[in-house]
Amino acid sequence: MKTQVAKKEEVTRDWYLVDVDSKVLGRVATEIANVLRGKNKPTFTPSVDTGDFVIVVNAEKIALTGNKFANKTYYSHSSFPGGLKEISAAKLIDKKPEELIKKAVKGMLPKNKLARHMLKKLKIYSGGAHPHAAQNPKNLNI
Repeated sequence: MKTQVAKKEEVTRDWYLVDVDSKVLGRVATEIANVLRGKNKPTFTPSVDTGDFVIVVNAEKIALTGNKFANKTYYSHSSFPGGLKEISAAKLIDKKPEELIKKAVKGMLPKNKLARHMLKKLKIYSGGAHPHAAQNPKNLNI
């Protein structure tokens, strides 16, 4: 019995639609990361991007458990002395709700060049509308 290894040219990509209205951020992010990586397919190969496209809508209505809205802090650094910036989850969801989901999913992908290609297949929108109706996305139930 031979092990099948997927090739980049042979991968078929589907489109999935996820509505995150009142869903918990961590649980949604793990499912999205699995679909982006292709772990839901029988042709999964760790060294090949076999994942699908994911469209996320209603990003501003995502839920966090406990006191994470007030206590969870995201950091960024400008690479200059004293350039450390921090923002709480409550301020980030008001300013850029798409960034909250993107950071959670990015942390669950592998740390290599392949993950940057996978992250480009993630489309996040703060409202309920999206411009990808022509791709006929399937609903992903989480």
